Amino acid sequence: MTTAILAVVTVATLAAVAAANGGGATLADVAAANGGGDVRTVVLDARHTRFDPPTVTVPVGTTVRFVVRNLDPIDHELIVGDAATHRRHEVGREAHHHGDVGGEISVPAGTTAVTTWQATTPGDVVFACHLPGHFAYGMAGVITVSSA
Repeated sequence: MTTAILAVVTVATLAAVAAANGGGATLADVAAANGGGDVRTVVLDARHTRFDPPTVTVPVGTTVRFVVRNLDPIDHELIVGDAATHRRHEVGREAHHHGDVGGEISVPAGTTAVTTWQATTPGDVVFACHLPGHFAYGMAGVITVSSA
């Protein structure tokens, strides 16, 4: 896919998601919040207690805009973070995520939800669903944050 086509597809995806979310953040809003840095949209499909794609690679400093499409007849969530974040969510203290914390969003059955997360440090970061049993069934993936 050429860069021009990829840019058009990315902008079209962001526009569709913003419209679906009542006009939410635009690409310009996200870029401005990131100090003009790189913004990547990653579409994750939640299906059969798996994320597709299961791996994502971005350079450090990137704002990742996750568009999570729940294709299952059951609820899911996307939680991005370090081991402490995942331990906290696996215990189940937080029942629903409204998107007020970057990288944490609930995605009811058959819906699409959007969250952004900032890749600040090189290395691997886990994303997962911690609804009862989902993580144990393998509903997790890895973001590889490369150093520039």
